[in-house]
Amino acid sequence: MAWDPYLYSELLDSGLSREQLRRLVGAGELDRLSRGVYGRADGPASRGGAPAPGQQRASNRRLAALLRRLPQGAVIGFHTGARLHGFGAVESSAVHVIVPAGVVVPRVRGVVVHEAVLPVRDPVLLGGVPCAPAARCAVDLARALRRMDALPLLDLCLRAGACGPDELLAEVARHARLRGVCQARALIRIADPRAECRQESQLRLLLIDGGLPAPQPQVWVPDRNGIPLYRLDLGYRERRVGIEYDGRTHLDRDRLRRDRARMNWLAANGWQMRHFTDRDLYHRPTHIVTTVKTLLLAG
Repeated sequence: MAWDPYLYSELLDSGLSREQLRRLVGAGELDRLSRGVYGRADGPASRGGAPAPGQQRASNRRLAALLRRLPQGAVIGFHTGARLHGFGAVESSAVHVIVPAGVVVPRVRGVVVHEAVLPVRDPVLLGGVPCAPAARCAVDLARALRRMDALPLLDLCLRAGACGPDELLAEVARHARLRGVCQARALIRIADPRAECRQESQLRLLLIDGGLPAPQPQVWVPDRNGIPLYRLDLGYRERRVGIEYDGRTHLDRDRLRRDRARMNWLAANGWQMRHFTDRDLYHRPTHIVTTVKTLLLAG
């Protein structure tokens, strides 16, 4: 018997008795993966044939088992799909699945069902779990999430190499006239794999939405010999304006010393730096836009 999850009724139809099933579960040879779904105690191979980490392996088994309780053609998508593809920038405690339009879906605790107005093309198998392709997961989320959540996810999708810009553009074209497609299309055009954290992506979007030119992520500033010396979160190289997001790591004393030396060098070499925190980003967005706009106009 393969590891693939089997419904309880399928195991009975295979000739096993209820007593035999209880014994197999008690002996640890058979796992109860979900309500009415069982599988071999050994898990699936991960993508590419290499063993998956134990926790992820168990999680994948339970996702595959859960799909057995849903209509044929159901696949993992949205938040859960993005996580499987390696760009789960937006957390969700629920399991998100996509089902074909018009099917009857049983209620399963902890599962959010998305009825597919647009059929899922060519599902992929990730760790034994049928999943919507990365571009589909990204576009579905870019249509549904707030802009400030959607751009970090798209940036991470590209950074993780889950798919490329052309794949995202081709996928969003398939979503024409669906709700949120205009937002998704606009965000895909400015998505950038160079962004290294959620807040950098959000700062960049805030400036763009404020009518300013898009800043370049991860700007390297060279020394007098042209050797890259310092890297800025965001910057306008021509105007020598740099923008940094200061998170908790910047409170470390050694980090503070290095930052001071870095800031002094940048100032001495003509760079105007501005630092922003979570308070600025989430509670004073206009202050950020006004501050950077003033610097750019002065330059």
